[in-house]
Amino acid sequence: MLAQLTFSQTLHATTHLLVLFPKTRTLPKDLPQDELLNAVLKRRKMKADELAKSPVAANAANGMLVAWAMLDIDKVVFAQQVQVRKALQLLLDEHPRKLSIVVLGNEKQRQCAAELAVYGAWVNGALLPVHKKRDERKPLQKIMLIGSADKTPFDALHAQASGNLLCRELTALPPNELTPGIYRKRVQKLARGNGWQHEEFDVKELRKMGAGAFVAVAQGSDPEDAAIVHLSYQHPDARQTVALVGKGICFDTGGHNLKPSRYMHNMHEDMNGSAVALGILLAATQNKLAVNLDCWLALAQNHISPKAYKQNDIVKALNGTTIEIIHTDAEGRMVLADTLTLAARAKPDLMIDFATLTGSMATALGSRYSGVLGNRDELVQRAVNVSKQCGERLCAFPMDEDYEAGLESKVADIKQCAQVGDADHILATRFLKRFVDDVPWLHIDLSSSRCEEGLGIVASDVTGFGVGWGLGMLSGSYSISLSK
Repeated sequence: MLAQLTFSQTLHATTHLLVLFPKTRTLPKDLPQDELLNAVLKRRKMKADELAKSPVAANAANGMLVAWAMLDIDKVVFAQQVQVRKALQLLLDEHPRKLSIVVLGNEKQRQCAAELAVYGAWVNGALLPVHKKRDERKPLQKIMLIGSADKTPFDALHAQASGNLLCRELTALPPNELTPGIYRKRVQKLARGNGWQHEEFDVKELRKMGAGAFVAVAQGSDPEDAAIVHLSYQHPDARQTVALVGKGICFDTGGHNLKPSRYMHNMHEDMNGSAVALGILLAATQNKLAVNLDCWLALAQNHISPKAYKQNDIVKALNGTTIEIIHTDAEGRMVLADTLTLAARAKPDLMIDFATLTGSMATALGSRYSGVLGNRDELVQRAVNVSKQCGERLCAFPMDEDYEAGLESKVADIKQCAQVGDADHILATRFLKRFVDDVPWLHIDLSSSRCEEGLGIVASDVTGFGVGWGLGMLSGSYSISLSK
């Protein structure tokens, strides 16, 4: 709940107060709890403008915890998000039920600070699931805002927060609580609740269809509960249709090329791409975004078993391409191949896939950026520009034709991957390109799906990266030139 109150009303109704004000050399006049802040700065031997780097907090005489931070709106959005997140965490670490936010400055400065702080409170004040005998955490229930005039953006921000939280909740669930079968039931419930059209292609049907790439991965699981799930959102005023495709490997052992323990840990999060796609779909629906969305989720597990696919197998994908299996831990591109084929058959105006696809992307970028590649240069550039505007940062990579030599096979149309891991993020995208036809397409390799101690505005390790960026792309998708 978001309420806009006067400062005097707020002081009587809150135990936790955040004060955001523009960067300046000296403290502004009439700053809430200014005497207390001056005492804190004196004790810490800090200058006032150091609040632009390090927010501080202290308890007022009435017991209220107050946090102060300077916000420089001339900095990039990501830096602003980090500063607000740091200030918020000084308060949210106590899991308050109510939070008050005071924003100061001119109208532009107040509005910017208000939007960042309210969104940050929404995404960080909710609780991700934990499994402890006693969970004494309490979710944030009410936000009281002072100083912002324009209420219009908050509905869209609340929708985005809902999408981010759905993505993070699903990603954080342990693998025994989110098998493909359980995931499918959860998606069915979401579809009913949000009015989405829903259809499923289970393993039996996919075999009949000839989706051999997906089935190769799914056949190692017992029960065979994998499926490609298709969801649709329609808007009467839409001028474009966008397909969202998500990798949903609910647990990845690596298959016969078994991962060592260190790299198998957290592999229940290998379904994050599907959660990002779902989060975007939910937020777009709640925000009544004027675009048609087709959401395709490739839900499966990569297990080791007598039925599991293996090195040197040759399988035929849904579009007829034969694939030589090189490494069973390159399963993501396999399930995406047939899912992208299905999505491309509908001829959307734009197709975006999301996947925690390659370790080489994480090696290249770490966990603070994700990578983007695509088959239209202007589309890739648009993706990078949107990432700067929303604070979910993307780095573009090449995928020139000469990389294709690494996937040449003597016994099939294409190798699944190369035996050496060099530039695997580029080779994986070259592989996926075989299955998108000529549809304008972006591939997002989610190396920042998990970032220890948070990223940007999000404080948890699981970041929900991609939901905000996806909404930014959809909001401006009608203006993108998609010519080849």
